[in-house]
Amino acid sequence: MHILWVKMGGLWPSTTGGRVRSLQILSELARRHQVTVVTTQGPGDDPDGLARELSHCHQVISTPYVPPKRRSAAFPAAVARSWLSSYPVDLWKWRVPEVRTRVRTLCDSGTVDLCVADFLFAAANVPMGGPVPVVLFEHNVEFLIWQRLCALESNPVRRALFEIEWRKLRAREADACRQADLTIAVSEDDRRRLEAIAPGMRATAIPTGVDTTYFAPAGHGERADHLVFSGSMDWHPNEDAVAYFADAILPRIRAHVPGVSLTVVGRNPSARLRESASRAGFSLTGTVDDVRPAMAEAAVYVVPLRAGGGTRLKIFEALAMAKPVVSTTVGAEGLSLEPGRHFVAADGPGDFADAVVRLLRDPQRRSALGRAGRALVEASYSWPTVAREFEERCEKVAAQHAHEPGPADRGAHLPRAGSPRHRGSRVMAGEHAEIGWSHHHSRPARPAVERRSA
Repeated sequence: MHILWVKMGGLWPSTTGGRVRSLQILSELARRHQVTVVTTQGPGDDPDGLARELSHCHQVISTPYVPPKRRSAAFPAAVARSWLSSYPVDLWKWRVPEVRTRVRTLCDSGTVDLCVADFLFAAANVPMGGPVPVVLFEHNVEFLIWQRLCALESNPVRRALFEIEWRKLRAREADACRQADLTIAVSEDDRRRLEAIAPGMRATAIPTGVDTTYFAPAGHGERADHLVFSGSMDWHPNEDAVAYFADAILPRIRAHVPGVSLTVVGRNPSARLRESASRAGFSLTGTVDDVRPAMAEAAVYVVPLRAGGGTRLKIFEALAMAKPVVSTTVGAEGLSLEPGRHFVAADGPGDFADAVVRLLRDPQRRSALGRAGRALVEASYSWPTVAREFEERCEKVAAQHAHEPGPADRGAHLPRAGSPRHRGSRVMAGEHAEIGWSHHHSRPARPAVERRSA
């Protein structure tokens, strides 16, 4: 198949859970299929590094684009324009004309068998119901994130804005799920939530994976009474989790373990978090090239999330490193984990603090949880296994689309299911014609990289 993969907000470096998941699946797909990636790049993104990371891909097209952010000069205008439309701000800001034009041109060219809209934000730039079937890859139930943030917000003005945002987002998310040929969620919980807002949609779910070779027990470096949390600090649910932990949970832990320390690992911490770190006495690393050394220092890995959606790769990464994890129910939702065996579940500041304190005082219990978590992810959640499930669902969609009745020209655009599209003798610079690459082949030439000028 020729797969067109559309992802807004860049892919490299892999500093977010969503980027990690997408890159792992893309890398596996590109070994057996022809894959074209259309994405955007902002400050800190590395399109050349992305091309090297996705060297099996047929083509990588990266367009410079910086969405308006909170407190930026452009953000009020984006908010105003979104209010005059059916789009919430979170989707409006990712409508990029150059990307939409590029994607539509590729879909209309007759060379693409399947389009993957990676996250809901990509769907606004992907033509639904056209000659190419669309798979919507839902890493999160997006409206649920804003609904939960709304419930946590104490400021009445911000709460009202969040209320508008999540309701508009729910409507657009339901529309996208109904229009897509298939929606792939990252947990059965998310699949059921999406089906509830879009009855009749076609949906399935795949599990979350982890690179168990990269994330492995370090065997050294653990610091006594040390806690670690990791995640992108420019994602609101992570910021809320750290502020909540620092204000409501950490003081309770220190009442019993005065020497406890905390390191928060992740990019772009806000001024609010820097102030919180100074006040509460914990460390913020900002962006790091490798999260593993910081995670190796953890005696306990904490996930105090109160909002969010999808599944948390951070938990599987900690488990793969044999770290004991204490998480809220929200933090661990959607993961096939058994509380008390693979991690400790705790909700509410008092219960969460008590769970952490008990583990800090019980090294044997910490070791038992670490061993059980490592064994689980090693046995069932490798990325090649997860990617193969994703691939099978994409192949089925393409095959069904090729044979279903529709406009007279619809079937003409699709080859026999499972076969690569005949593209004639034309090969762009940097392309490779081979479809069935494996680790046993020599590495293919670097993919064609097209970077659009700003």
